[in-house]
Amino acid sequence: MSDLKVKIYADGADINDMMAAYQAGFVSGFTTNPSLMKKAGVTDYVAFAKEVLEKIPDLPISFEVFADDFETMEKEALKIHSFGKNVFVKIPIMNTRGESSIPLIKKLSSKGLSLNVTAILTIRQVEETVAALNPKVENIVSVFAGRIADTGTDPIPYMKKSVDICKENKGAMLLWASSRELFNVYEADRLGVDIITCTPAIIEKLKKVGKPLEQVSLDTVKTFNKDIQSLGYTLLDNTRINH
Repeated sequence: MSDLKVKIYADGADINDMMAAYQAGFVSGFTTNPSLMKKAGVTDYVAFAKEVLEKIPDLPISFEVFADDFETMEKEALKIHSFGKNVFVKIPIMNTRGESSIPLIKKLSSKGLSLNVTAILTIRQVEETVAALNPKVENIVSVFAGRIADTGTDPIPYMKKSVDICKENKGAMLLWASSRELFNVYEADRLGVDIITCTPAIIEKLKKVGKPLEQVSLDTVKTFNKDIQSLGYTLLDNTRINH
């Protein structure tokens, strides 16, 4: 873990999971989104954001706008920006009608907001986003590598190209989003990706990095055996067979 250059951000909206990741010490930031907030049962967006920022005042945290029209999205972005200096405003690359958010991204970036442009899946979207961002401000370009992989497409060439594109703007940090397994962390690190988001489940696995495979094998067999005992599975009766 100490050899990794990629920064690990915790992805979620459960305050208990967020605090556990924060206290673990190897997380460098946090990302949230409306779907994660819904899953976590968050009903008051502003109250949730203020609680998170009060408990985690020293690491970058991304909060997403939720409007679908750009005028309202802009107002929400400015309000989220006002929450704190460590806040990144998440803007989706398009709205539900497929209209590009690039004009809004350019406008907000020129005002000095730190943005996290999200839901990116194509190289063209990466190029347009990086060109629109203010190089004097830290921004995040979130490419959903996991969702690319979900279509049966290898995400590695996309991420490799995205690394090169983001280098053209000193304010652009590339984020590997929607990670699916722990090994994605090492793939992202190998490619030179700046940040990767991890779910609580992956973060928990990171604590076990370096465990000998022989021990993992034994632990697996013990787990199978424990489940067998608890369920009472049997294939043979207890009658002794005499030959």
